Amino acid sequence: YEMQRSLVGSEMCIRDRVYYHGGDSFNVSALDGEISDYKVASSCGVSLRGMFGGKMGSASTEAFDADAVRQLIDGVKESATLLETDEQDEIFAGEERYPTIEKEESDVATTSAEAKIEKCLKLEALAKAADPRIVRVPSAMVASSSSEVILRNSYGLNLQDSGSYFFSYTSLVAKDGASTAVNGKVAVSSRFDGIDPEKIAADAAKETLSQLNASPVPTGEYRVIFRYDAMQSLLQTFWGVFSAENAQQNLSLFAGKEGENVAADVVTIVDDPLMKGGLATSAFDGEGSASRTKKVVDSGKLTTILHDRKTARKQGVSSTGNAARVGGRIMVAPTNLYIAAGEKSLDELMADVGNGVVITELAGLHAGANPSSGDFSLLSKGYTIENGKRGRAVEQITVAGNFYQLLKDITDVGGDLLFETSPIGSPSVLVKSLS
Repeated sequence: YEMQRSLVGSEMCIRDRVYYHGGDSFNVSALDGEISDYKVASSCGVSLRGMFGGKMGSASTEAFDADAVRQLIDGVKESATLLETDEQDEIFAGEERYPTIEKEESDVATTSAEAKIEKCLKLEALAKAADPRIVRVPSAMVASSSSEVILRNSYGLNLQDSGSYFFSYTSLVAKDGASTAVNGKVAVSSRFDGIDPEKIAADAAKETLSQLNASPVPTGEYRVIFRYDAMQSLLQTFWGVFSAENAQQNLSLFAGKEGENVAADVVTIVDDPLMKGGLATSAFDGEGSASRTKKVVDSGKLTTILHDRKTARKQGVSSTGNAARVGGRIMVAPTNLYIAAGEKSLDELMADVGNGVVITELAGLHAGANPSSGDFSLLSKGYTIENGKRGRAVEQITVAGNFYQLLKDITDVGGDLLFETSPIGSPSVLVKSLS
């Protein structure tokens, strides 16, 4: 309100937009039966966009006082003055209707710090006792996070959204003779009772122990299953190929490919901001456009790329509701983006393969993947498939290919769709051949 009063007396046009974001976080870690780290934090920020001299300027701050309001307004004016492009953003008046979101109930606000500490200590103790071969638990963590967003503008738009989640993670070190393996497991839930230390510890132990005595496979072409978590990592690295912002900057080979087959017909990719319990679920995007669910790829055909209002105007289409705010900047981003699940279990996919490799973990995604060309060459872990069954553990291998081609080479999709700590998810996928 203070900002609105100040704006009336400024030289700025009445077209302005204020975006507030705030949140609280809690994080506790245990090591050797004691609390090793404890953090409680609150953060908030506000960004302002407005027209000055016929150009759009923006500024942001994390200070909340009278001086900050004036500095924000001055920052918008200076930003607009320095803008060299004639291409302008707009202040969107808003939609007539916004979807109603069915949100999962969360007890983050009513769960005590003592309860989180107790669960963290229990997680570490359970992980350490899961198997004699587990020699160390370097990390056991329980955290919670709450966030709030408010978007208002001079057209009378007033939108609000909030969300709260618990996170838990443990990593283990296991030894068997000269062999050492390191792995872990993560869990996310809107409810405190959804964080199950017994399950997290057991799953982490199973995953870590399964990698003991791993060795490489001979170089060659293999039928490959990317397990849900490995495929999630790939999709998270390459989601930008579906961004209209990247396409318009010639950073995506999907530019102008709408309506064409870009993947195998078993592949459907969905962007769903209305998903119940999704980490990116919201009724509106960073510009105030109403959220809507869309199939980005439908049975192999590219139906749309992801737009904010600026990229949509350039292409002569409607925004897909994929504007996100990073600091004071608006950019295209996915919401809850995932490959739609099929029907087969991982065991059934392995039975179809006969002989091949399951990739469970990818490393070096920033250095070994080119988001524009789609090429990747990544250090990997996993296990062999022998006569349709799980074989021996594999490590120190590199899997190489191209993401665009991989989408075309997927021959089947599993039913094990998973989201972990990301709004981007995937089931396991079977690829006919990779190096």
